[in-house]
Amino acid sequence: MPELPDVTVYVERLAAFTVGHALTGIRLVSPFVLRSVDPSPQALVGKRVTSVRRIGKRLVLGFEDDLYAVIHLMVAGRLRWRKPGAKLPGKLALGAFDFAHGMVLFTEASKKKRASLHVVRGAAALADFDRGGLDVLTATPASFAAALRAENHTIKRALTDPTVLDGIGNAYSDEILWAAKMSPFRQTRALSGDELTQVLHAAQATLTAWTDRLRAEVGEGFPEEVTAFRPEMAVHGKYRQPCPTCGDPVQRIVYADNEANYCATCQTAGKLLADRALSRLLKANWPKTLEELEDKRRDRVAAAAALAPAAAPAHVSSSGPNVTENPPAAKRRTRR
Repeated sequence: MPELPDVTVYVERLAAFTVGHALTGIRLVSPFVLRSVDPSPQALVGKRVTSVRRIGKRLVLGFEDDLYAVIHLMVAGRLRWRKPGAKLPGKLALGAFDFAHGMVLFTEASKKKRASLHVVRGAAALADFDRGGLDVLTATPASFAAALRAENHTIKRALTDPTVLDGIGNAYSDEILWAAKMSPFRQTRALSGDELTQVLHAAQATLTAWTDRLRAEVGEGFPEEVTAFRPEMAVHGKYRQPCPTCGDPVQRIVYADNEANYCATCQTAGKLLADRALSRLLKANWPKTLEELEDKRRDRVAAAAALAPAAAPAHVSSSGPNVTENPPAAKRRTRR
């Protein structure tokens, strides 16, 4: 799902390409994307775009006559700028906003069809989309601490809860907690004031740095490669790859449709966090440290090698070695 850095750049580039221009047409090809009834999307046609902003992770295009188009990209939705009247691409297209000088293409690379468009009238109607989370970029240590301590959650959950903080998702919460050297499963009410300030400063620095990086990549163009997995990230999507700080392998916990990526050495004093399902299954056999984890991996490799059948000796005839006609295909290991 596009998060705060990507959404910020979307807002800036949409404003650069569309503000002051009139919508000449709107094409909605998916029956799932439109989630409102009145006003009709056709009410936007002929109206100039007057503003572009965000509400959380939603993009809001303001039009003349107090009309608004509210776009939620969810996990797999994306926007792209294309030439005027360009053909919509097959199964990915949800629709398009047409202008005389180009079009905003709305796509979703998922069968779940969770991305959405609402068309509303009046600024007051936008309040329905505001989850109330604090803007971390303008937060003070006091307001940040109050927001996170309002309820007792893990710091990972609090960072990604839109009713607590505004616009942060799974990917950048991993990066923030790595920068803060904080375990993702610390409880918010157990954190000291100094620890919460440390997380706040890490959040502001991380989000600002990534916003600047994405702005530089896009330049005067439009965002095309919007992804939660970037090679420059420290821990998110880097399972088993070396931590940029200590070199130890990044760890991962998968839960529901989400995951937490962290460095045990830098964030949890070398302790492996327990995956609920696996730790219940393995119980006492669940490794507690990186050393135990590596020992268990070596033991598994050694056990697998011991169980592997010995290679059959080549048949030797008077004319020399005879390799089997149809040797078994090598098994391909699947990375998990």
